[in-house]
Amino acid sequence: MTVFVYVNTAKQVGDIDHKVFATVEAAEMWFEEHDPEGVAFEYDVIGPPA
Repeated sequence: MTVFVYVNTAKQVGDIDHKVFATVEAAEMWFEEHDPEGVAFEYDVIGPPA
């Protein structure tokens, strides 16, 4: 399983402005409205599915 992570580098770790998206489409929709120049990086989730 993969998630997409957006980190606002102007904030501290754990801040509400960090986002985790289940799909690239969800990330793109959020970026269009909130941070058109932002990016998310792909992260492999380690462990069994929930």
